[in-house]
Formats: sequence, structure tokens, C-alpha cells
Amino acid sequence: MTEPARKKPFHIKAWGWVKKHYLSLLGLLLVIAIITVAGVLYFTNPDLLENLQGYGYAGAFVISVILNATLIIPVSNMAVIFSLGAAPALSPLFVGLAGGIGAGIGEMTGYIAGRSGRGLLTKNNIYTRVEKWVKRWGWIAVFVLSIFPFFFDVAGIIAGAMRMPSWKFFLATWAGRTISYVTVAYLAHLGFSLWFVH
Repeated sequence: MTEPARKKPFHIKAWGWVKKHYLSLLGLLLVIAIITVAGVLYFTNPDLLENLQGYGYAGAFVISVILNATLIIPVSNMAVIFSLGAAPALSPLFVGLAGGIGAGIGEMTGYIAGRSGRGLLTKNNIYTRVEKWVKRWGWIAVFVLSIFPFFFDVAGIIAGAMRMPSWKFFLATWAGRTISYVTVAYLAHLGFSLWFVH
């Protein structure tokens, strides 16, 4: 007669769960740390973004990383790209390229959050619609949504939860945001030129 299996103590079960999910936990901790650092930097130094704009292309890159990595900073990245694109000393093409690569890096926080914790978002109508698009079209949906970034944070979390390869997500995001930012920067540059010619 065999002995009944003994129940494992809670601490052994918990340690087993941590060992199994440690990469997910590290991913979530990384996202929380990035968002916290960006928020603390911004709220303790409200002139940070304005000061970074003075650094031209490097400023466009850093601002884009910060603003795309977090939702808690109440500043529009498009407004920053617009103002830098209007600067006569800067090329709108390079402003858009610098902002695009920064956006690709910054948006990885949403991807990592989705990959680490699948149930982060409540499944409302927007989530369900974006999830269908990403399931059907994959990186193409990410690319298109990154050009028109109204629901993009949801798309990043969904792409991570669906285990889309990180390089595909990054390249699609970078390409879409670059198109968007170059367009905005050129519109600002054109508007600035027309305003001051007359």
C-alpha cells in the first residue's frame, strides 16, 4: 500500500512559483522602475523636458524615450516633436528619426509589461478590438497602430502578452513612429517657414 503524497509547505510552493516566473517578475519590476524613475525625474524637475529640447536631436531622442515609456507624464510627445521640428536650426527629418528610435525603445515598457503579466488590462471594447487586429495582422497591426498612436499602449501590452518576438515589435513600432514623427516635424517646419516668410 502506497503512502498518500504529502502536501508541500507553502514556502516551498511559493519558491517554486517564483523560480518558474522569475523572468516575468523581473520584467514587471523593470517596467515599474522605469515608470517610477521617469515620473520622479519629471515631477521633481518640471523644466526637464523643456531643458532637454535645447539638446536638439539628442533631446528629441531622450524625451521620446521618457514620454513613450510612461503614461503618467502629462505632456504630448507629438507636441515636443512639433516644437523641435519648427526649430530653424534642426532638420525635421533628423528630429523625426531621433524621436522614432526613442519611441521604439520607450514603448518596450508596455511590451515587457504585457509579456510579464498577461492580465494587466481589463478586456473592454478597445482591448478586444486591438487584440483581434494584432492576432490577425501581427506586426503589421503594430506598425499601423504606432503611426496613429491613440490606442498604442494597449497594442504594446497585447503584443507582449501574445509573445510577439521583441525584435518584430520594436522594428514595427520604430518604423511607424518614425513615419509619424517625421511627418509632424515636417508640418511644423513648413508652418514655421510659411509663417515667417509672410
